[in-house]
Amino acid sequence: MNLLIVESPSKAKTIEKYLGAGWKVIASVGHVRDLVPENGSVDTQHDFKMRWQIMPGKEKQIKLIVDLVKNADAVYLASDPDREGEAIAWHILDILKSKKVLSGKPVYRVAFHEITKNAVMAAIKEPREIDLNLVDAYIVRRALDYLIGFSISPLLWRRNLGKSAGRVQSVAVKLVVDREREIEAFRPQEYWSLDAEVSDKSGFSFKSGLTKFDGKKIEKTTIADKDAVDSILQKLGEPVINASVVNIEKKKTSRKAFAPFTTSTLQQEAARKLYFSSKRTMATAQKLYEQGFITYMRTDATNLSNDAVAEIREYISKTYGDKFLPKSPNIYVTKSKNAQEAHEAIRPTHFLDAAKNLSGDEEKLYNLIWKRTIACQMCNAEFDSVAVDIKPENTDALFHSVGTTCTFDGFMKIYNETKDDESDDESVKLPQLEIGDKININKFLPEQHFTQPPARFTEASLVKKLEELGIGRPSTYATIMSTIVDRKYVEQDKQHRFHPTSAGWIITAYLSKYFTDLVDVNFTAKTEDTLDDVSNGKNDKLTALNEFWTPTENTIEAARGIKTSEIIDVINEFMKQHLFPDDKITCPKCGGVLGIKLSKFGAFIGCNNYPDCDYTLRIGGEGEVDIKQQDTEKQPNTPIDLDEGITFYPSGKFGPYVSNGKQNAAARGYTADTITLEIAKDLLDKKTAGAVAEELGENPTTKQKILFYATGRYGPYISSNKVNVSVKEKPDLATAIELINSKKSAPKKSFGKGKK
Repeated sequence: MNLLIVESPSKAKTIEKYLGAGWKVIASVGHVRDLVPENGSVDTQHDFKMRWQIMPGKEKQIKLIVDLVKNADAVYLASDPDREGEAIAWHILDILKSKKVLSGKPVYRVAFHEITKNAVMAAIKEPREIDLNLVDAYIVRRALDYLIGFSISPLLWRRNLGKSAGRVQSVAVKLVVDREREIEAFRPQEYWSLDAEVSDKSGFSFKSGLTKFDGKKIEKTTIADKDAVDSILQKLGEPVINASVVNIEKKKTSRKAFAPFTTSTLQQEAARKLYFSSKRTMATAQKLYEQGFITYMRTDATNLSNDAVAEIREYISKTYGDKFLPKSPNIYVTKSKNAQEAHEAIRPTHFLDAAKNLSGDEEKLYNLIWKRTIACQMCNAEFDSVAVDIKPENTDALFHSVGTTCTFDGFMKIYNETKDDESDDESVKLPQLEIGDKININKFLPEQHFTQPPARFTEASLVKKLEELGIGRPSTYATIMSTIVDRKYVEQDKQHRFHPTSAGWIITAYLSKYFTDLVDVNFTAKTEDTLDDVSNGKNDKLTALNEFWTPTENTIEAARGIKTSEIIDVINEFMKQHLFPDDKITCPKCGGVLGIKLSKFGAFIGCNNYPDCDYTLRIGGEGEVDIKQQDTEKQPNTPIDLDEGITFYPSGKFGPYVSNGKQNAAARGYTADTITLEIAKDLLDKKTAGAVAEELGENPTTKQKILFYATGRYGPYISSNKVNVSVKEKPDLATAIELINSKKSAPKKSFGKGKK
């Protein structure tokens, strides 16, 4: 019997159907081993020696794998074809060696980028060794993340500065904060545009914009105010004004189809078209991959296999005709640095037969991938463009119009990247015109405008920015996005735009001052390049670790002795414009100076004369200050109205709590000075979410449903057939089944009748 080990149970089920008799496929259910979660697990004094342990909850799965290996003739390690997948294969092999169950049995590493029968069988026929360069890159990345977490995070906790600092997440938060600083510093500039409503001799009317006046070119902000536009209008005179066409420029343009999806572009487009978060996109893509519908979804390559291109071209020819099929395949060059060209772009595994039995998110994302992939091999879209210059008589002025007409759809027949499949050409429809044709200017249309601040980041634009800067890799973008939200460093508004929270501002202020390299985009991008060099064998892991850790360790040591008062001064200076844009930093109660105060429940604004003065301000949602002063005259146990129908009760039967009139939630540790509306809403939301069970699926062993509860007496837990198991987060079905089955239900006590 041959044993093939993959990462997920659903993938195992699909592949086992392909292999048939003589094969057994089992899943590791992701990573099986990680660093021991305690200080010293990476020994920086002895060549960064690392102490590993089997991850909690994975013991039973490892035992199943070990037992199967004992009876296997050969072992095939088939984890995902990327750095993390290579690490999983290496960890499993190391565990099997330590268990001494291989006893000379051959072990092969196989990798496939799509789960089809042909791809799986081809990979098995061409096995290889584990790529130790990829493993070393994983080790360097894991060691760095661990060292930063265990070294910097305690500095944050001790001073209530934040929950954690990460090598990439901190840069992402800083980008959001820096963008907010730009927006706050932005001062709108007034400007005017001047269009004219004109018509030809047949009466066909269209708009034309002023581009030249008195010998000067009119740029976007040339007309500064109403006086300037009124002066131009006075010189132009009142319509109707006679004018004529003085120049016509005609040209044909074309637009090439967009490249097939990479991980980054898939997340960006799914956000724009489907309003999916990065996490939701990747979770859905993972399911499609494991079911064999698409190729591997973590890639930065844009190339397609020859077989795929041939199948796509056949489909285009049969469905749309040869006029939509270019003479030779379209070739796309990967823009991402260090892209792995051996990988393919994300594409369907088959084209002639669309995937069936899909629904919901899977159907939406698959259709997006399918359309994009077909379109990438279609002909260019073609346009006729006409530019017309119109000159009024007896005035040194020039008006300009551009009209664009699509003459051939090409790839746009099925796909356009702009939102809602609408064209982004801001052009007008023009009549047939010749030089010398007479034109009437019927009406002038002056319009006031103001320059706009830079747009806040969305998930899509932040992923794009990180990719442009060379920060992060395909497998990390979704995690970065969810981490900065989950740790409440940023929050999203109804338009899905990121706003930094007070926690995001504070940790960015601290890291920017005392850990400059950690939030420097160039330094972080260089670290990513170093990891790629290790992956490619151009650098060794010890050199990479020493180059990063030596200066970082010195920075950490220097930060340990910094006084909290100095840190608070730095934060106040960093956030001064954000918190006090009108320089109103004087305490209205005693005349003292207001500034940031730190507590374990979050930051707030207080007076420097505390405790003599107890004036405080809350920092509200989206980083804005709630200037409503806390009522310091209330008695300690008096309920406080937090707004939106939510009340804080400082004293209850089981301690402080909040209530919305329908639901109560414990607020242990909070006081009248530290509770906020946002905290209260969060407590109530968690209480409500925890009360509602989410069905994960059925346990095949007991035929009972497995339910997930977000909150319980001891935190999140799963339950089935009167068996409860605490978890850190919602598990997938396979993990839940394993956890439930590995825990025996406590024996029921017997309450039989005693002797009389």
